[in-house]
Amino acid sequence: MDKMWAGRFSKALDKEADDFNSSIHFDCKMYRQDIKGSIAHATMLAACNIISQSDSETIIKGLESILTDLDNGNLAFDFDAEDIHMFVEAELTKRIGDIGKRLHTARSRNDQVALDIRLFMRDEANEIIALIKKLLAAILVQAEANKETILPGYTHLQRAQPIMFAHHLCAYAMMFIRDIGRIEDAVKRMNFSPLGSCALAGTTYETDREMTAKLLDFDGITLNSIDGVSDRDFCVELMSAFALVMTHLSRFSEEVILWSSWEFKFVELDDSYTTGSSIMPQKKNPDMAELVRGKTGRVYGDLMAMLTILKGIPLAYNKDMQEDKEAIFDSSETVKKCLSVFAPMIETMSVRKDKMYAAAGEGFINATDLADYLVKKGQPFRSAYKTVGQIVGKCVAEGKTLETLTLPEYKEFDSLFEEDLYAEIDLRNCAEKRISAGGTSVASIETQIEYIKKFI
Repeated sequence: MDKMWAGRFSKALDKEADDFNSSIHFDCKMYRQDIKGSIAHATMLAACNIISQSDSETIIKGLESILTDLDNGNLAFDFDAEDIHMFVEAELTKRIGDIGKRLHTARSRNDQVALDIRLFMRDEANEIIALIKKLLAAILVQAEANKETILPGYTHLQRAQPIMFAHHLCAYAMMFIRDIGRIEDAVKRMNFSPLGSCALAGTTYETDREMTAKLLDFDGITLNSIDGVSDRDFCVELMSAFALVMTHLSRFSEEVILWSSWEFKFVELDDSYTTGSSIMPQKKNPDMAELVRGKTGRVYGDLMAMLTILKGIPLAYNKDMQEDKEAIFDSSETVKKCLSVFAPMIETMSVRKDKMYAAAGEGFINATDLADYLVKKGQPFRSAYKTVGQIVGKCVAEGKTLETLTLPEYKEFDSLFEEDLYAEIDLRNCAEKRISAGGTSVASIETQIEYIKKFI
């Protein structure tokens, strides 16, 4: 295929250099966005009397036919083309003749690719938001079923206080809700059309950039043509938001991996989301969760690659910026794949309420409630804290729990203890007494669940 820019050159590009320079192998993903942008551009050119209405209609019909053929598989990409823009333009000219050459009037590949990637990432962001909402729905399924399921809450991976399992799950829901907010914020800043910035300085034609922006559902136009073609801040913002999504998925994955181990056995993952061992027939491995945890590093790497690409390039467009696509495409695709498998994995996992409750019964996780009991009887908290610490020490030494220690033994430490202390340290009561807003009581959990439902 002849290069569109071949007029200046006396010899062909070296084959290896041509392959190295080409981006069609990966930017072909943007063919829908490229054609959509070209249709808007052709519409505007006719409206501004830069090309005839007849030529515009011919161009648009040609573009629509290319889109249809690519969608249904009747047209294959020509990987000898330099990029998706050149492929579409060459195919258009092949179909409608020289009229197709008028399409590139008053634009450059620089503003064209800046447009395409914004359109593409807007679509990707919307897909990812929808997938996160599916995960929130899966979390809700488990939360609704486990509003009164007791398990130990942890700090430092040490048993700390009794909580409801639904409360723990809702914590992840709040993270994913913030993730959606970050993605939406990034899209708002991205949603301005660079089309018409041309190579970097604008054009001598009297174009209507606002028209193409409106046709493509942008909120307006980029106000500086140099910035319009060279800005990739929106890629960094989106990839940062995607990296945080993966951070939260990875933390959740780590807990699922721990919970499904024999040491915890709090949950059992459905067979559909686990694998076995080649030599150990008893194994049921949480491979999906482990892969999500592993792929988090990949998305972090994509973000660092993007930042590194941008950090040293002068204005305006430089070929370095061709490297943005593989990183941003991989980032969004990885997040989508992880979310697609994670949501049903959570929704279908079985919760071992008995194991959770048994674990909550060990580790003295009601010790704070015992201290609060003394505070309610008039002791300063620090004094109560010390007394309970001594009681725990006795229990550890004698192999007892706070529940099995007798009232006379309690009174050895403080005469304020009465029979009602046992109700105070009952695990279910301990959790249900956390009545402060955002706490682990059932009423608070129901408020959280209602918030998540409304958000979805």
